[in-house]
Amino acid sequence: MLFEPVLPYVAGEARVKFATAPWERDGALALRRQVFCREQRLFERDDRDDTDSRAIALVALAPIFGVPDQVVGTVRIHEDAPGLWGGSRLAVEPAWRRLGALGSGLIRLAVSSATARGCRRFLAHVQAQNAPLFHRLHWQTLDVVDLHGCDHHLMEADLAHYPPFPAGEAGFAVLIGRGR
Repeated sequence: MLFEPVLPYVAGEARVKFATAPWERDGALALRRQVFCREQRLFERDDRDDTDSRAIALVALAPIFGVPDQVVGTVRIHEDAPGLWGGSRLAVEPAWRRLGALGSGLIRLAVSSATARGCRRFLAHVQAQNAPLFHRLHWQTLDVVDLHGCDHHLMEADLAHYPPFPAGEAGFAVLIGRGR
């Protein structure tokens, strides 16, 4: 072979934060459609549901020359009952998945920002292939259930590992490693 394959450009860091601008919210929904509808085929055309009307969308933003330019990850959080929060629809752009840090950064922001808003218990249904990541991040499996035709772990976060983070709108930087 004459040339090495060229990997897509990936910045050295991303910012995880609440989606505050219309383009960030639109980008989060587009990424969810890409992952859950076209790639995984869990939903036909759209994965939106009633939870979206009360959820807070979080995004991971990739910068170009230091300016946030593209939504490369997303998750939503929602209070399901007083003190009981949930997270759902965690999605990461395919080119960014094996680089490490984005999924865990989104999870950290999700739980820590919910904790700052009074969360006393945080649950999520996690696809079985992603459960090991959550276990490393101090979550435990409570049950395994079938959702949308595939196994999901009902998991609970250990809130002792997620100190309150009240600045979700600003978020924080996540360093990205190539992991290769």
